[in-house]
Amino acid sequence: QVQVVEHGGGSVQTGDSLRLSCVASGFTARAYDMAWFRQPPGQGREWLGTVRPDRTTAYPGGVKGRFTISRDDDENTLYLQMDNLKPEDTATYYCAADPRALFQLYQPSYQYWGQGTQVTVSS
Repeated sequence: QVQVVEHGGGSVQTGDSLRLSCVASGFTARAYDMAWFRQPPGQGREWLGTVRPDRTTAYPGGVKGRFTISRDDDENTLYLQMDNLKPEDTATYYCAADPRALFQLYQPSYQYWGQGTQVTVSS
């Protein structure tokens, strides 16, 4: 059974760093497009970035430089390193996976989703 489970959310202060993890099971993460999305309260879900099997990454302009996606093939785990966090980063963060995401920033491109982990950044 293909499954992705997020870990690492919590409450932090402005300027702090936080690393989220996404543990994949039932498939080999390095063979899939793996992505992070987030959904702020009362808003839609937004794409944060994707790592492809060849380890190439893509990010939207808004978080590039503060957020970094990486993958540990030995642990079959995806990570999201978030630095210099701001209150507007408060959201539920989701991991997503697909054998080949046709459009990286498009939610329907990803077949498998986690339940999400909450990140709250206070000023």
